[in-house]
Amino acid sequence: MSRVYPFDEAATARAVIDDDGTLVEWNEGARRLLGHPADAVVGRPAARLLIGPAPTLPRDSRWQGTLAVRHLDGHRVDLWLLARYRPAPDGAGNRWVLFAPVPRTEPPAADDPLGEAGLLQSPCAIAVYDEELRLRRMNDAMSVVSGLPEDHARGLRFTELVDGPQSEELARGMREVLATGRPLDVRTFMRAGGESRAHAWLARMAPVRDRAGRVRGVCLAAHDVSDSHRARQRLQLVNEASMRIGTTLDVTRTAQELADMCVPALADFVTIDLLDPEEYGGEPPARVATPVTLRRAAHRSVLDGVPEAVMEPGRTERYPSGSPQADSLTAGHTIIASRTAGDMSPWTDWNSARTRQVRAFGIHSTMSVPVRARGLTLGVAVFTRHRRPDGFDADDRMLAEEITARAAVCIDNARRYSRERETALALQRSLLPRTLPRTAALQASSRYLPAARAGVGGDWFDVIPLSGLRVAMVVGDVVGHGVQASAAMGRMRTAVRTLADIDLAPDELLTHLDDLVMRLAEETGRDGSTGEVGATCLYAVYDPVSRRCTLARAGHPPPVVLPPGGRPHQLDLPAGPPLGLGGLPFESAEVELAEGTVLALYTDGLVKSRDRDGDAGRAMLFEALSAGAGSLDLSCDRILRTLLPSGGAADDVALLLARTQGLPASQVVTWDIPADPALVAPIRKQVVEQLDVWGLSEASFTAELVVSELVTNAIRYGAHPIRLRLIHDAATLICEVSDTSHTAPHLRRAKTFDEGGRGLLLVAQLTQRWGSRHTGEGKTIWAELPLFEEDDQPPVRGS
Repeated sequence: MSRVYPFDEAATARAVIDDDGTLVEWNEGARRLLGHPADAVVGRPAARLLIGPAPTLPRDSRWQGTLAVRHLDGHRVDLWLLARYRPAPDGAGNRWVLFAPVPRTEPPAADDPLGEAGLLQSPCAIAVYDEELRLRRMNDAMSVVSGLPEDHARGLRFTELVDGPQSEELARGMREVLATGRPLDVRTFMRAGGESRAHAWLARMAPVRDRAGRVRGVCLAAHDVSDSHRARQRLQLVNEASMRIGTTLDVTRTAQELADMCVPALADFVTIDLLDPEEYGGEPPARVATPVTLRRAAHRSVLDGVPEAVMEPGRTERYPSGSPQADSLTAGHTIIASRTAGDMSPWTDWNSARTRQVRAFGIHSTMSVPVRARGLTLGVAVFTRHRRPDGFDADDRMLAEEITARAAVCIDNARRYSRERETALALQRSLLPRTLPRTAALQASSRYLPAARAGVGGDWFDVIPLSGLRVAMVVGDVVGHGVQASAAMGRMRTAVRTLADIDLAPDELLTHLDDLVMRLAEETGRDGSTGEVGATCLYAVYDPVSRRCTLARAGHPPPVVLPPGGRPHQLDLPAGPPLGLGGLPFESAEVELAEGTVLALYTDGLVKSRDRDGDAGRAMLFEALSAGAGSLDLSCDRILRTLLPSGGAADDVALLLARTQGLPASQVVTWDIPADPALVAPIRKQVVEQLDVWGLSEASFTAELVVSELVTNAIRYGAHPIRLRLIHDAATLICEVSDTSHTAPHLRRAKTFDEGGRGLLLVAQLTQRWGSRHTGEGKTIWAELPLFEEDDQPPVRGS
């Protein structure tokens, strides 16, 4: 007896023969069957027991047959044997294990329930095992499944009839049924007798009882559930494909997910080739004609390094008629070819490199499936088998088409998203400043990054030169992403530049901008409802003469200030409501900035993320900003590297860094003008003298005329006090005349016989640009004169 089977081991004759034909084991059952004791045969050639030549046994499968064997008393025994080639327990080589049932001598009892099993002629495969779990009866269906005749297999255990770890699992189940008396179902996956392909089985085991209710054996019914098993596998594969394909809006990544999904579940080698929409006017075609150019988007193999591929992803190739890609695309349906059917030859003849790969790897079956979505042809997926011996069948075709169709929708979604993103990005870049203007007030550097997944948004920035060498800085963020957000951003940026050109104060500018956002919301609404348009904005004006900066914000993060030699800090500004709410006031604040102060204006995408809040992000911004005081471009790059993840930000980001510059007092001069037109001539003389001091004598004539006209107009039509201020930098001379009247002059065309009305026209012709701005005390008329010749550029007219 053994620990596993507490029954008589002698009921089965068992012998083990080494690779050299020597008997190494001989059990009691073999002695009962043939009479030879173990010590008489172990260690001797097994062929001595045979009557006639020894058969040639296969090493890759089991063997069964009838041999003539010599009994101890010399008579001949025609013995049916079942032989298996197994590894030795100690791992030292392999050996043959032979089984043969020992016939029972006692007749079955009259009430033997094993003989009363009424389902032995059922089409279901049924076998009945006795209390020692040895085969007692099996029907014809089970004989076909096991590949063994009932007369020869009777008396053997299940593990002796079937090899492999699955047989041990079923044997444990039978012992459990025998011990507990309760039925048991076991699902397993194993090959039937004589078959090379494994099947899925449902083994239903039930106790066999006698009339007294005692368990006398086990009835095993085997159901081949391969079809339902494959159906479940295919359904699971389709469901898994729905979750694993299309996780991103990237065309290449989605194609790679399709290839990864199908290897090795469906094929040994998969290639995904896509059409280039640019060759068809930007949109994939409904049908294609040969030859067709495809770009390798992805491939996958069961072999490391994808050695079957003849080109790398990203490369293009022209496929003629006769190639699997072209034939499938032109036909518009799946095409299966195999070497056994003889229809792979045209597919291998068109390309010698592919022919070599087919022969080298033993590729025997291919299946080409068009990648189509929404009536458009996107490309083709080619499935190949060389390791799996079976070719593609109708079920494989349905599965490949189902998975490819799902992937095609994802690829098309990614394609459409990429196209819209590229369009929005192009629009965004065209609306953002290509370069920042060089001004005497500050140095500036900027960055814009679209969101990694959501794409282009409505973030923008700008640097706007104003009169008096002042400069405006603006950063804003329109709610949403895509083309609509970019278009709204463009309208707002244009509006800001227009409002800045009339020199509105920051709080007044935001009030007008708030009205614009509300009008945009009304225009984008449908069915009388208001559209969803909102924005935040920060607007700042810096004066290099006074070194003061006036700021106002509308729901936007306040700027960060890095003073020279100091630590970064956030400016304390009145918050202000976001743009688009309407009816709420905005407040401005004025701060003095030392020369060399760095201002950081940004959108919230820079400091906020899923992993941190705004405070943590601002702390990182402080650290990155203070890490270096050199180039602003390097500071921008360092800030983005520090605050943004490697895979890109979740929201788009706009960053504007500005380092302030002061204008020396020696480059500014101011005069108080008396209210006497007769004193204009002395004023002109003082201006000429000042220009001589500055070394700007070449501009004296034009400046004298401009000052004369502006001062005369102020004395005649303005209100006292009146002031004249001259400012100059390396390129521009600015003349400003201020008075306390709020009435602004207008440029008009004088008639032929009019005595006046030509002064401002003369100013407009002589200056680079001119204009007026309102102040708290009145107004200022200003004009800019270039200090260098602009022969090929016409002067810019004033506002």
